[in-house]
Amino acid sequence: MILIFDLDDTLYDERSFVLGGLRAVAQYGETEFGWDADRSLAFMTERLDRQGRGRIFDDWLAARGKNTRGRVRDCVRIYRHHRPALSLFPAARTVLDRYGPAHPLYLVTDGHKIVQKNKVDALDLWGEFRRVMITHRFGRRNAKPSTHCFQRIREIEACGWPDLIYVGDNPQKDFVNLNKKGAKTVRVLTGMHRGHKAGSGYDAQHTIADLRALPDLLDGIGCRH
Repeated sequence: MILIFDLDDTLYDERSFVLGGLRAVAQYGETEFGWDADRSLAFMTERLDRQGRGRIFDDWLAARGKNTRGRVRDCVRIYRHHRPALSLFPAARTVLDRYGPAHPLYLVTDGHKIVQKNKVDALDLWGEFRRVMITHRFGRRNAKPSTHCFQRIREIEACGWPDLIYVGDNPQKDFVNLNKKGAKTVRVLTGMHRGHKAGSGYDAQHTIADLRALPDLLDGIGCRH
């Protein structure tokens, strides 16, 4: 059994990273322009909850008459490079402690290389996994749903696809190609994708409310620790 985990919204609450980045940008607004950081953060959080992350910085700067491409780029850079304060889900800590000593553990995560590295640093995860694979380090074409990183794990472990178990949260990309290969897939209903209805073939083979249920699921499908 080779256990592979996603990162965002699987092992920790990604919203905590997002809010930390917005707070860093709000502080930049206070330092650079004298705008109250708490009010800026409230503005950006409201936009986040209403429309997602796409145009938060554009809207924030435009509302104050300061929207330029250069300033938006500055905001994106600050957001990406801030040093986050993150914590694992308690159940994630329990699962890593339970399976780490006995089984090879891997992490496969999409996203900006610096952003994802900062998250792994903040969560102190480098020593928890045999390999941490940030897919964009292999080129964007190898981000999920590509199975490139999973094939590399197969080569490292000299194992078959059915030996891989991938635990993730996003049915738009995490599982579809792994299902086709015959790997085992597990969806946790945590984070922003928990209410997403998956298209045909896109959902995981197994679904659990959160990582607390993972040990019982693995025992039930014959993957005993």
